[in-house]
Amino acid sequence: MKLSDALFNWLQMQRVCEARPHDNAAKDTLEFFGQILREDHNLDQFMIESMDDTEIRVRYEFGGNVKSQAWDRELCEQLLNDINSNPKYNQ
Repeated sequence: MKLSDALFNWLQMQRVCEARPHDNAAKDTLEFFGQILREDHNLDQFMIESMDDTEIRVRYEFGGNVKSQAWDRELCEQLLNDINSNPKYNQ
């Protein structure tokens, strides 16, 4: 999995976990993508750096280098919106 894809997947799950703190499946999935970032891409740290009405920026560090990448906020939160709109997951 490419770094940008793993970061995006982690970001989507981070937003789901923030909105649904008791969702254990979401927590497990978040940890899975975190493991990919740490083990496959050797990231030391990764976190949401900033968020506004239009974008979410993730900061990540590896080997002393610091980088960041931004995504459209609506796209990042689409998974959360899909989960919330499905009655199966909201009982």
